[in-house]
Amino acid sequence: MALRVECERLATELRGLDGPDLGRATDCPPWTVRDLVAHVHTGVGRLVDMLAAPPPERARVDATGYYGADKFAPEVDAERIDSAQRAARQPATGPELAGQILDAWRATDAAVARHPADRLVRTRHGDPMRLDDFLATRVTEVGVHGLDLAHALDRTPWLTQEAAVVVAGLLTEGRDLPAGLDWDRLTLIRKLTGRAPLTDAERSTLAGAGLRPPSFAAD
Repeated sequence: MALRVECERLATELRGLDGPDLGRATDCPPWTVRDLVAHVHTGVGRLVDMLAAPPPERARVDATGYYGADKFAPEVDAERIDSAQRAARQPATGPELAGQILDAWRATDAAVARHPADRLVRTRHGDPMRLDDFLATRVTEVGVHGLDLAHALDRTPWLTQEAAVVVAGLLTEGRDLPAGLDWDRLTLIRKLTGRAPLTDAERSTLAGAGLRPPSFAAD
């Protein structure tokens, strides 16, 4: 399971962090490393409550469609930022944060194991979608924010192969890249999530192939 592998790798990286590390700025302002880890922790654990609620009647959003522009309206973004900062106020060491990530993943895994992949869930934004699609967004959140954390900590990106496959598939809707874009998965993910700039030629190639990078920020 890609979510398990990526959460375990993130926990490994967090165990060695100290106070100054946790206070570093990230490329997800105004979050510090501690804030961003708190946000990831919350996102990993969301499915427990979602699966405890009655399922909606039908899915209306897939994994790629989940990252619509409405998710990043000013009021939604402000709540997202504030909630992570509130969660980060509880002091915790690197090892404690690692344990929290693993506990959240284990609770999610236990909840997911009781349901089929096509079970429907409703997100906190009100989107009805399939469980397996929402799981893909959780892998994406942990994987992409792992890139943000690695950059903030001056570390080599630790994105796992299992997570990279899921994230790349979400960003491209499972389609092959058009000819002329000779990207590996890490480059693809950086480019299509705004972690690395697209050139004019790359934008044109994507547009010509009908590939439009989804809106992407935190959730």
